[in-house]
Amino acid sequence: MHNRAMSNSLLQYARNPRRGLPPFDQIRADQVEPAVAELLPALIRDLEQLEEKLTISWHDVVERVSELAEPTSIAWGVVSHLLGVDNSDSLRQAHDAMQPQVVEAMLRLSQSAPLYRGLKQLASSGEFARLDEAQKRVVQAAIRDAELAGVGLQGEKRERFLSIERELAELATRFSNQLLDANKAFSLTLTAPDEVAGLPPTLLAATAEAARRASGSETAASPTTGPWRITLDAPVFGPFLEHSQRRDLREKLYRAYVTRASSGELDNAPLIERILQLRQEKAALLGFATFAEMSLRSKMAPSAAAVEKLLGELRHAALPKARAELGELTEFARQRSGDASLKLLHWDVPFWSERMREERYAYTDEELRPFFALPRVLEGLFATAERLFGIKVRAADGAAEVWNESVRFFKVADASGRDLAAFFLDPYSRPETKRGGAWMDSALSRKRFSDGSARLPVAYLVCNSTTPSDGRPSLMTFREVETLFHEFGHGLQHMLTTIDYAEAAGINNVEWDAVELPSQFMENWCYDEATIFKLARHFETGEALPQALFDKIKAARNYRAGSQTSRQVYLAALDWALHHRYLYEPDFAGSVQAVQKRVAADNTVLTPLEEDRFLCGFSHIFAGGYSAGYYSYKWAEVLSADAFSAFTEAGLEQENDIVKLGHRFRDTVLSLGGSRHPLQVFAAFRGREPSTRPLLEQSGLTK
Repeated sequence: MHNRAMSNSLLQYARNPRRGLPPFDQIRADQVEPAVAELLPALIRDLEQLEEKLTISWHDVVERVSELAEPTSIAWGVVSHLLGVDNSDSLRQAHDAMQPQVVEAMLRLSQSAPLYRGLKQLASSGEFARLDEAQKRVVQAAIRDAELAGVGLQGEKRERFLSIERELAELATRFSNQLLDANKAFSLTLTAPDEVAGLPPTLLAATAEAARRASGSETAASPTTGPWRITLDAPVFGPFLEHSQRRDLREKLYRAYVTRASSGELDNAPLIERILQLRQEKAALLGFATFAEMSLRSKMAPSAAAVEKLLGELRHAALPKARAELGELTEFARQRSGDASLKLLHWDVPFWSERMREERYAYTDEELRPFFALPRVLEGLFATAERLFGIKVRAADGAAEVWNESVRFFKVADASGRDLAAFFLDPYSRPETKRGGAWMDSALSRKRFSDGSARLPVAYLVCNSTTPSDGRPSLMTFREVETLFHEFGHGLQHMLTTIDYAEAAGINNVEWDAVELPSQFMENWCYDEATIFKLARHFETGEALPQALFDKIKAARNYRAGSQTSRQVYLAALDWALHHRYLYEPDFAGSVQAVQKRVAADNTVLTPLEEDRFLCGFSHIFAGGYSAGYYSYKWAEVLSADAFSAFTEAGLEQENDIVKLGHRFRDTVLSLGGSRHPLQVFAAFRGREPSTRPLLEQSGLTK
């Protein structure tokens, strides 16, 4: 046993309470099952011993529980991270084999009646009154989470709850894996020049590079002569729809995209129905009318009515504008195409939107790319963080083992040079092994030990930006720059926390509909002159981004704002209907497809195609954390727009005032994490409760 543990890097890492960085160079898929199989019995044994001798104290019901759970959660966190960024058949098999046991063990911990009673007794004890504000929030959240984990269930209901949790975890993993496989299974190989007419040089280079990788030959493709491999990967799919002059190919790609993972062995539709049924049953077991009502127990939004009110206000502001925008775009397309009867379809809107934007604002995404080389963008991003928050970010490549050679490692220090945190940056798209999208996750949370020493937080920042090709660095679209700022905002909240209890440090214990506040806040700086001119330099000449071009970027910020907002409201309303109406109300009987059609009728200006199976790829709500919570993007955007308005009111050119506000933002939103309710944290920064007005103004939706 001892020798086996010594040779298992994952197990050794999980068992070290101080923990450095994960030894990614040594962790292998065949270590997962033996490591987890050894950690789980130890967790249950330690839990049973604690339950027998439990004292009603912060140390026993919080600190000891954290200590005994952490080895398993750390090991499983590494496995889950690798599943997202370095997926393989062997890792999938190991994950799938152990997931039911991990779910069962964690639920056994969450459902511990002695611990729950201990928490309740602590909450009404004299010691509770002496705890600080963060500790009180941790205790109250632990009580709530135990109740949501079914601590009050007995007998058959308890067993059924465990069975539901196991199956839901397995279904979420299957959903994600099948979507990854469906994306990977589709490609168009184009060989004729007319098939790539209109495609910009960066896309030709990237798709030729993809063709070379697929063929295994370094000389099998070139940007000028092809072949070119077109995939559903975001850095390819989006630009192809925007630029391809071949309407038939745009249609083919679009139809493939909205029918991903919806047929054959990779069909996610049965999984969706089962997930929704299980969520309904879970909510009912816990005494909630709907899954959405259950979800709100751990959200900032006070009620279902409050969520629906926000979506209604945004729909009312955005939908008429979106209709007018479609009419305007149709007229533009008819004039430019010479087809007076042209009817815009889904694969036409991105193409003609880009043409109209180019004409109206006289710049293209491709014109901007040379000014946004990733290395320079990172320098500017870090300089902005230094300016606003008084921190230093320095490259520390080689100081940590990584899962892919393109992954970088950075350390974060305060103004005096004292280390505060670190992060991994995985910037590029790898559709064969890495899921799409962008996200931040915790590698390690901040924690203070009994001897006074602190474990510093470490974050994973993951994007799917354009890969370097033909000797050039990654030349980013402006949207990719915004995405990088967004994920870095999440990372800042995780890394700059000053809370010493892991349960409330950084993003931990932050209500889900408030967690997007720092990320969306950081996006605003992409439209700030002082920020953009630090990072926008031509990658070959060093020329600064011309002022006139930046002015056009700012002017175009709210281009088709009604359409963009309506899209987000549609997705949020669809998520909400599936978790608050479907299976609960007779009017919503039928299928998820029927629900999608009904919601689309109220929230879109272009009816989805009959074969649209977008839900089969909606991983946010079926394989991520946004079930009955997609509205969180807009809820948090109210907070982020209002927070940024403090800076615009002060005057973005008033350096002293901006720095003071930046430090206050760090000392509140970025520092306090989940130690206080988000409304208290926001008010500590802004001096009042949030208003929706700044968001409507920022989005160009005020009358």
